[in-house]
Amino acid sequence: MPDQSMEALVLTGPNQFEIQTTDVPKPAAHEVLCKVHSVAICGTDKEIISGNFLKRGWPRGYPYTPGHEWSGEVVALGADSEGFGFAVGDRVAGTAHSGCGYCRMCTIGRYTLCENYGNEDRNHRHYGHYSTGALRQYHNSSVKSVFPIPDSMTLEQAALVDASSIALHAVKRGKVMPGDSVAIVGPGAQGLLAAQCAATMGASQVIVVGRGPRLETAAALGADIVDNSKVDGPQAVRDLTDGKGAHMTVDTAARGTSTRDAIEMTRKGGRVALIGVPLDASELPLGRLVIEEMDLYGVRANPGTCAEIIPLIAAGKIDVDIVTTHRFPLKDFGLAYETFTERIDGAIKVLVQPNTV
Repeated sequence: MPDQSMEALVLTGPNQFEIQTTDVPKPAAHEVLCKVHSVAICGTDKEIISGNFLKRGWPRGYPYTPGHEWSGEVVALGADSEGFGFAVGDRVAGTAHSGCGYCRMCTIGRYTLCENYGNEDRNHRHYGHYSTGALRQYHNSSVKSVFPIPDSMTLEQAALVDASSIALHAVKRGKVMPGDSVAIVGPGAQGLLAAQCAATMGASQVIVVGRGPRLETAAALGADIVDNSKVDGPQAVRDLTDGKGAHMTVDTAARGTSTRDAIEMTRKGGRVALIGVPLDASELPLGRLVIEEMDLYGVRANPGTCAEIIPLIAAGKIDVDIVTTHRFPLKDFGLAYETFTERIDGAIKVLVQPNTV
């Protein structure tokens, strides 16, 4: 076991946080205790830190430690954890969800929709949302929420497993098929990862729609790009697809008109997957969805896709290094957060490393 105390990021209120010294947690039954290597900041963290998700119960109250995209090394095992194949020294990628394991949603593999959501007495956890997160030097996690990584994968890459697996889940929900044209709305980390997942799943054409310098990264990954600050996004996608539109579109932005645009740039009989949560769905072209028999898919996190994305990252099929732009120690979380939220120096994915000086 490590020393008795550690440092952790603690939210004390909306947009208020500080580094505090606290006790190192002990792993409970079916948990592992990990020395945290890297935690990636994501858009959900911004909403949680700002207090915008308090109405969802994220967090339930203060003080609170967030962080749900992380990697680390196992340093201690809780009772009965050895039976799940974990050992001290294992390097792991962490994720947010741990379902109860026995409700209907869990037993059919859709544990991100667990019917006992929010009930920790029934073994549900949602790390970094309402359950304690990983922005601390040591993090105890259910064995259901950590995944061993191969020697060929770095711990920095492992911190992007959660985000990459959500992108893969979105592409799978949208039923990408070989030869499809796929449009991705939003060139942020999720969009860039989803573009790669679509190509890996067999899409013959990937179009990334957005604005700003992140489009250059999309182009470097081989995508066609549409700068919707200069042209009409849906029309440009139709122009690139013989006037028909994409077979499948993923909206990773969920801001402004992005969800409507995603539907409008999709062809008849096409599919649209939503990673972002639209703030206003009142202007969606629902009539077109009906008349043209389009399919609309919600995407809730990453059920079952962490084990699928890890070998793809390890094999270089999904490049997470290209979206990892900045690294900071925990003591500089304020600067890390500002860099992420303000996109300073081209920031895409920003890593916080709690055990780095």
